[in-house]
Amino acid sequence: MLAQLEQLEQEATAALDGADDAQALEQFRIAYLGTKGKLKSAMSWLKDANPQDKPKLGQGLNVLKSKLQAGFDEKQKSLGGASRQAAGPIIDVTEPGLPPRMGRTHVLRQVIDELIEVFGRMGFDTAEGPELEDEQHNFIDLNIPEEHPARDPLDNFYLDDKHLLRTQTSTVQIRVMEKTQPPVRIVSLGRVYRPDTHDATHSSMFHQIEGLYVDERVTMVDLKSTLLQFAHAFFGEDAEVRLRPSYFPFTEPSAEMDIKMTVRGKTEWVELGGCGMVDPNVFEAVGYDPEKWTGFAFGLGIERVAMKRYGIGDIRWFYENDLRFLRQF
Repeated sequence: MLAQLEQLEQEATAALDGADDAQALEQFRIAYLGTKGKLKSAMSWLKDANPQDKPKLGQGLNVLKSKLQAGFDEKQKSLGGASRQAAGPIIDVTEPGLPPRMGRTHVLRQVIDELIEVFGRMGFDTAEGPELEDEQHNFIDLNIPEEHPARDPLDNFYLDDKHLLRTQTSTVQIRVMEKTQPPVRIVSLGRVYRPDTHDATHSSMFHQIEGLYVDERVTMVDLKSTLLQFAHAFFGEDAEVRLRPSYFPFTEPSAEMDIKMTVRGKTEWVELGGCGMVDPNVFEAVGYDPEKWTGFAFGLGIERVAMKRYGIGDIRWFYENDLRFLRQF
């Protein structure tokens, strides 16, 4: 076996010395260092060798493998450098380049920017707040009692007994009123979270815009006028708005806002969000005098607004990052 090892070494060394181009060097690698090469086959000699020869044979095989690998690497480096020098540059700098594909703003970001611009023209400032909220701002100050279904742990993403991912951007209104004396005119936009089952119209994460206007002698007429101006600016001058009586703990009276739209050739009323006059209990929670100040609030789902404007049939398309969809906007 030791004699065979010596013969293999001589043969492999000669083959390596004779490999004078890249193709011959690759043939050497396959023949001697490959997974089915001669060196791999020689490893089987160990099981048939005499016990006293096994240590020396095993050591010799390992040394030969290292020697051949080092020789191969060195020769590959020298041949590779020479071949590149002879062939010229790898990149053809004279070839016309490919123009970079320009990105674009996500459709939801486009809608958010336009909503900020529309309400900004009506005098509304933009406010932001944390997505991780406490019960005080998410429920208590918004006049949502402990027994209300909206506070059920199964309907919220609680992180502990008192903190949760906000379910509405109305929390920003509370934070603004805590720090600001009337008059107040703001819109708050951002992500909200509810453990809804994902389908064409529901998602566990979506975006909302909330509006708040507080001053003396604010009425439902001001609310409807604001929403009508928004509808005309965003959906067109022919847009029609109606308010249907509803109930929300933080507004009284309350209403659902509908807009008349043509959907798939059929004209119908489509619900966009809720609104109403701010409940006096909310004013008392933030230290406003409800006998002096009145105000209105409204909330709209940004995905819903975008879907109705562009005829998008599935809310999940906003989040799937399918470029075929995103490049349409």
